[in-house]
Amino acid sequence: MLESDLERSLIEHIENFLLELGRGFMFVGSQYRISIDGVNYYVDMVFYNKILHAYLLIDLKMGKLRPENYGQMNMYLNYFKNEINDEGDKDPVGIILCAEKNNIVAQYSMEGLKTNIYASKYTYVIPNKEQLEMELQKVLENKKI
Repeated sequence: MLESDLERSLIEHIENFLLELGRGFMFVGSQYRISIDGVNYYVDMVFYNKILHAYLLIDLKMGKLRPENYGQMNMYLNYFKNEINDEGDKDPVGIILCAEKNNIVAQYSMEGLKTNIYASKYTYVIPNKEQLEMELQKVLENKKI
């Protein structure tokens, strides 16, 4: 499966995908073009959460998570923070979805970054609503929100 196939599949099921993400998410675009110094870069998927007042950038990687993926996402987040965010928007959040993730590589790649980047191994099957709610509840209990 190619990244573009995965992206197209997610876009085709965008309503369900947005519901899985949670409340307040709005789809901004796929292959969102960023131009820096005459070079075009493309964020795979961009969402905005009207409750959080923050952009969510998703980068899809079909292979193993690599250190340079964090640098790329960090650039995207800094661009959005400086060029796209409106007054009152919070810092954007980046998610890298990959086929394989090594926690040690992730730790060393993210250390010292001041942006919100998260990496997660994706599955080909999205968990059902009850499983997602249980996982969210665990996270909320751990954060004491």
